[in-house]
Amino acid sequence: MGHDDSAAATTRRVHVVAAVIHDGSRLLACRRRRDLSAGGRWEFPGGKVEPGEDAVEALRREIGEELGVDISVGSPLVRSGTVVAATLIDLECRWARLNGPAPTRSSDHDRLRWVDRDELSGFDWCTPDLDAVALLRDGALAPD
Repeated sequence: MGHDDSAAATTRRVHVVAAVIHDGSRLLACRRRRDLSAGGRWEFPGGKVEPGEDAVEALRREIGEELGVDISVGSPLVRSGTVVAATLIDLECRWARLNGPAPTRSSDHDRLRWVDRDELSGFDWCTPDLDAVALLRDGALAPD
């Protein structure tokens, strides 16, 4: 996990896991609702890992709660740390596939969009997601 000098001043650490849901060459991007922190910015869906959960359990639970769909969680794409408002966001992005129909709504997002890799740079991404976006834009492939 990457660190920066400001990490020493953080008061807490939050482990977050996000799903890079792929369908062929397309990836699911989600825009955060305006009333949430980082509202209007794009991210890969997911959420906090709760005590007693591992990353896979947390990701399946969060995607079920947010998007109302079931996923198969694959291997990690990237894990990195970003300091946001004195909190270290320890973000683990993992590959995922849908187990059924695509989501049509989200509790935390006002837009869901399937995008090709060459479109990723055209979105205003949440800061913690930028490492994953860079790897995907540079051609990181999902293990099949």
